[in-house]
Amino acid sequence: MPGREIFHLPGGREVTLPPNSPLLFYLQRLRDEAHRFAIGAHRQKRAKSMAASPLDDVPGIGPNRKRALLMHFGTGRAVKGAALEDLEKVPGISKAMARGIYDYFHPKG
Repeated sequence: MPGREIFHLPGGREVTLPPNSPLLFYLQRLRDEAHRFAIGAHRQKRAKSMAASPLDDVPGIGPNRKRALLMHFGTGRAVKGAALEDLEKVPGISKAMARGIYDYFHPKG
């Protein structure tokens, strides 16, 4: 029942505050604010991770080249697994840039 929260204290004690207690209102607001903050932080983190791409770390890839690669291949993972010849076919990506992208994802070693 709302407003009839049970507070569990160390040692196993339980306390129930009266429904019109100022302390109960304060603790409810504190709880609600903590939940609001946690949910907001989680949403922010999730949105950021969804916008992240393996292409973000490739030198020389800015927003325009990133957009061209994603339009051509669909996903960052597909770009990562693409053959050099396929990278060279992307509009706006030179042969040298295609080689740089390929070498970044397929280091010799």
